[in-house]
Amino acid sequence: MGTSQSSKGPGSGVPMIPPWADGSAPGGPPGDDPGQDGQDGQPGETPTPTAPPGRWGTTRRNLGDYAQTGDSRSMRRALKGYVRSGYGGSGTAARRMGSTATTAGTLSAALSSLAGGATPDPTAVLDRALLVARNADEIMDAIVEAVRPVDGTQDAEASRAAIRDALSELLARYENANLLQLTDEQREFAIERFTANDVVRRFELDTGQVIIEKAPTTTMGLARLKEIRSYIKQTVSASFRALKQAGRQLSSGRVTQVVRDALRETFAVFEEYVS
Repeated sequence: MGTSQSSKGPGSGVPMIPPWADGSAPGGPPGDDPGQDGQDGQPGETPTPTAPPGRWGTTRRNLGDYAQTGDSRSMRRALKGYVRSGYGGSGTAARRMGSTATTAGTLSAALSSLAGGATPDPTAVLDRALLVARNADEIMDAIVEAVRPVDGTQDAEASRAAIRDALSELLARYENANLLQLTDEQREFAIERFTANDVVRRFELDTGQVIIEKAPTTTMGLARLKEIRSYIKQTVSASFRALKQAGRQLSSGRVTQVVRDALRETFAVFEEYVS
């Protein structure tokens, strides 16, 4: 699980939303709107709440019970506490994942430009002409570097891994997919899977180590982790489907905002769980 096993998550007395995580990541794709957080303006204009003492108490207590018993109700209570107590509600939790939405827009633009045969920036790492003869692993590495360069933050590390995982899942789902010539359906799948993977990694960095610590055995702990990862991913996917049914497509220029809305919907589902 990488850094998520050793991380104890952010403590109290710190901003719930780091300055780089509120949708303000540099290098957003040309033509993709930055989106708005609600009706009050651009992300970051609303005050950033400070984390209270014991912010993860409810989540860790229920995760401990889930790790020991496998009770799905405890798992859902843990996610409810994660959003409600850990981040003060679904709105703040979605803002915390603002860089996920921004990165999703950048990823979409990169994949679209590759499919169109264009290089968005002459100085960019991503150059289709240089990638034609490369294998899938090399192309995935190039996409990761172009979309989410290393910047020393856990968010960047998590997002880089989430992009790689999303592209790997894409190739597993679409056996004949060409990363340099993705269809709209394939690109949308990659965006959705990246978003889900990034939410999972954020959750694990914040509180996921509790499952390994409290499970009766390591094997059982890993099984519990797999289950909660699957549940989170399914909820993210359901949020995207609901938006699509409402006419909110992952079309060029709207990806960042649609992903932001999917994140908000996902965290609202977690927060509203009734025991």
